[in-house]
Amino acid sequence: MADSLQSLIRHTGPRTRLRWLTPEPGTRRPLRGDDPNLSGQALVGSLNCIHPNRLQVIGRAELVYLAGLGPTAFAETIEKLFSDRPTAVIFSDGIEPEPLFWDWAERTNTPLIASPVSDEELINQLRYYLTHALAERKTIHGVFIEVLGMGVLLAGDPAVGKSELALDLISRGHRLIADDAPQFARVAPEKLEGTCPEALLDFLEVRGLGILNIRAMFGEGAVVRRKTLNLIIDLKPLDQTQLDRIDRLAGSLSASTILGVAVPRITMPVAPGRNLSIIVEAAVRHQILRIRGYDAGVDFIDRQARALSNDRPDPPDLRASGTPGGSTVSTGGQPPGGSRPGPTDGGA
Repeated sequence: MADSLQSLIRHTGPRTRLRWLTPEPGTRRPLRGDDPNLSGQALVGSLNCIHPNRLQVIGRAELVYLAGLGPTAFAETIEKLFSDRPTAVIFSDGIEPEPLFWDWAERTNTPLIASPVSDEELINQLRYYLTHALAERKTIHGVFIEVLGMGVLLAGDPAVGKSELALDLISRGHRLIADDAPQFARVAPEKLEGTCPEALLDFLEVRGLGILNIRAMFGEGAVVRRKTLNLIIDLKPLDQTQLDRIDRLAGSLSASTILGVAVPRITMPVAPGRNLSIIVEAAVRHQILRIRGYDAGVDFIDRQARALSNDRPDPPDLRASGTPGGSTVSTGGQPPGGSRPGPTDGGA
């Protein structure tokens, strides 16, 4: 894991072409820093003396800015840069630092690093790598498998049938990511990425068969290195009382929080005679529809409500009132209790 400056340069060297300008530190230099007050600093970015980065990158735009400062302001800016104790100062675009940078690097024991890569490309490469290398991680017991393009974690108690179900899904064309101990990293605010430890890569344990090499048995297309976690399916043997508690419309959908990220979770009853592979595929398809904004349970309820509304008899017409004989009496526009004067009224 690239948790130090030395390991970062070793791991990213082929892409970033970073090289030491000052001698490589003899002791490990952590990227995050040892001071708790510095934990909120960004890991890498262009020169910023207000919100300093752990890795300060100086490119051509920064050089133009510094060159426009007066001698006093230039010296104060360089002093501020190094007094913030960055992990390193990196010069992109093949820039050679001025003598004042060397002087302050020696005073503060701050490494100087150079790269011929442009500052924008360099920062993008370092950010992408550090986001994955330094992400929060957690190992969860289960089998992590790709089903219909979705990352699905098969969870449950030992010997409940997770590996057998995974093997059945693999034989149906789905792909294995990790068995027994998948590692999940929070690589974005709402994204968990699951991978397999190197020691377990390609292997699946099935009780009675032992360890199987899925890549050797099913080919390269049967395994994948990493996948976003989209759904957890919890396999559980349930008695009749527990089954009766499951909502018949909404099912057993809930959510689990892993590293601060909410992940949809479905409790799947395990019982003899149930084709769990088909049910898992249906659960994944159902979840894909939910992501797209469609929920069959809600649609079913709405459809029943419309059917009940259409079958309801029309209310009686209140604009007219019936007489005992069935005829309708009209007032002819006369006010209640009044009579219309005849043509001879008042003249006879």
